[in-house]
Amino acid sequence: MPKVLLYSRQQLTKRPLQHWLDDTAGHVVLLTTHKAVVGAEDVLATHFPEHRLVDEYYAWSTECTAEEAARAHGVDLVASTSEDDVLRAARLRERLGLPGQDTASATAYRDKAVMKRLLREAGLPVPSFAVIDSPMDLLDFLDAENGPVVVKPRFGAGAEGVDVLRDPGDLDDFLARQRTSEVPFLPGQWMAEGFVHGDFFHVDGIMRDGHVIHCWPSQYNSGVAEHLHGQTQLSSVLLAADDDRTAVLRTLAQDVVAALPTTPALAFHLEAWLGPDGSPVICEIASRAGGALVAETYERAFGVHLAKEGLRAQCGSPLTLTHQPTAPEPSTGWILFPPGHGRFVPPTGPCPVPGTDFVLHLEPGTESTGLEYAAQSAAGALVTADSPQEVRKRLTSLTEWWHLHTNWL
Repeated sequence: MPKVLLYSRQQLTKRPLQHWLDDTAGHVVLLTTHKAVVGAEDVLATHFPEHRLVDEYYAWSTECTAEEAARAHGVDLVASTSEDDVLRAARLRERLGLPGQDTASATAYRDKAVMKRLLREAGLPVPSFAVIDSPMDLLDFLDAENGPVVVKPRFGAGAEGVDVLRDPGDLDDFLARQRTSEVPFLPGQWMAEGFVHGDFFHVDGIMRDGHVIHCWPSQYNSGVAEHLHGQTQLSSVLLAADDDRTAVLRTLAQDVVAALPTTPALAFHLEAWLGPDGSPVICEIASRAGGALVAETYERAFGVHLAKEGLRAQCGSPLTLTHQPTAPEPSTGWILFPPGHGRFVPPTGPCPVPGTDFVLHLEPGTESTGLEYAAQSAAGALVTADSPQEVRKRLTSLTEWWHLHTNWL
């Protein structure tokens, strides 16, 4: 069994890595934070005795701690659980001469400008785009576009930092945020895209060596950036096997994975639009499992939790599903309800919507200041039914119940 250095900032009480990986005490060197192990000190001692705790997870010193630990324990593999760790894990592999996703592949799946350049060169449909290294670059792109422009961090995730510039006032607001932006207004950090009109989808699955092993598309209820800015619920539903869009999106996923630098087995999360004529346009792809309740929905429909499967593959375990399922069984969707402003008073009594696994994510009485990041939620649910149409009806009923019986005082 290979020795693995594992980057993870996830709380052990919420992501049970000890259950996901085999014989953790014998082969996993966990690099994490003091905050991530609060309430799970016994798990850390029992399952991850060879660990390193750091105070500032994204500090440069953490990179040195990771390499020192990897060399001291003679690790064979480097793994990670978050998109923010994809590049740092790849760079450490290359320094140590270890197998796994390399820097070229990690960059293509993290840097949205590099990603879109490679996809465009492969003849795949992407929005018009430009690298923004100065305000003049942005003004040039605005002049060239006949319509709204989307500005986003090249290494962002979860639609954080994404802005839609529709008029001069939006441009002024974006530029005015320079001093408070978490992403520096510096060369190499930003890009702009033409605005795409269409329904928004995601495709999730497992890829290996430039091929999709299995995947399935889902339709969002809105864009993720719209959810974040509008403080509205976010949901998606797996498409039916006989939906014409299913084949289009699965083919798109295969073409995208084939066009980017190859990697050993990993989970992926692709987002794309379908225009009024049914033609796809690629938003982006990540070499990790989708967030929110994407992995749990996939597990309900296909028996494979993509975050767990992707991590196990990085740690040298074989895939548990090596073929393409024919259809989701049962039809499944998910929804997240954002936190509001004030003191949280949740609905009383059980959720009345059938086929719904409803979970509160905030304690009653919690003081909230609203939605801060895309996957944050006051409550969420997995919803199952006999068809995607029935799942959507149940999501609508669930939303009506939530808004009728939830208060923020």
